[in-house]
Amino acid sequence: IADFITTSIDQTPLTDRCLEEWTATADFTHHAHTASVSAVATSERYIATGSRDETIQIYDMKKRIEHGALLHHDGTISCLEFYGSSHLLSGGQDGLLCVWSTRKWECLKSIRAHKGHVTSLSVHPSGKLALTVGTDKTLRTWNLIDGRSAFIKNIKQNAVIVKWSPEGDKYVVVISDKVDVYDLETATLTSTIINPKRISSIKFLTNSILAIAGDDETVRLCDVNTQKVLCEFEAHETRVKSVDSFTMEDFCVLVTASNDGFIKMWKLNLESLEPPVLLGKVNTTARLTCLAVWKPTTLQEPPPEVKTEPTTSQGTGLSNS
Repeated sequence: IADFITTSIDQTPLTDRCLEEWTATADFTHHAHTASVSAVATSERYIATGSRDETIQIYDMKKRIEHGALLHHDGTISCLEFYGSSHLLSGGQDGLLCVWSTRKWECLKSIRAHKGHVTSLSVHPSGKLALTVGTDKTLRTWNLIDGRSAFIKNIKQNAVIVKWSPEGDKYVVVISDKVDVYDLETATLTSTIINPKRISSIKFLTNSILAIAGDDETVRLCDVNTQKVLCEFEAHETRVKSVDSFTMEDFCVLVTASNDGFIKMWKLNLESLEPPVLLGKVNTTARLTCLAVWKPTTLQEPPPEVKTEPTTSQGTGLSNS
């Protein structure tokens, strides 16, 4: 969608009210870009959006204001991911992988990652490695300390998503309707999960449970070790475009977005894995392209204002210190 929408959720304890009473209202609605939003990511303090207009917009969620724009990519911003509160990584149609400092919003590294588009990226929990996939049909592992390629794998197809597991001992690569699971230590393919339809979004709920959404109305929770479907449910009337999650008290809240314009919140017990209960929904009346959850925490004072003209330097890898 061209407009960027942030929603706030009434999080009154469930014991005090009915499940159906969760509501989501817009904190602010901002025409952030001159073209559709193609990527969104959140950190403790900031939200970043990328667009087909070749810019990355930064929002300060403490002040609820637009913080500035990052200008470095030439083409659509295809993927964004924060590493903790210290760094933002971006990938684009220009084949670049960029590492940004959130302190001064400088471009610390600009890496020619792929001969084609960068379609997805993921940072290892340690901050030392990153994975990218691109339209050159390769999976690349990057050493973020020196900004160099550590490993290149020819996967012979265009992957659309790559993602580390929460513990960083495995990673998954999505190609059309399948999820390939790789072991980090051996770099070998350990299992493959086949989805009935083309996959559009995934989310690790635990180190072994993966939520999968795609070109149908159903969200499936799969075990990446056994390839079994642990739970599936019809989330929307049309295809599910994006899925994310956050923890709330003693359960998981799964958030889904669809082409039908609805964002829905589901209560999910990760122990019993029974079909989730709908907590609430909001009709954005927009064609949703991406979704990310930002959960309020205790925030410190903001770093200096964002620079719209990036600089480049070598840097020394990613650190949350």
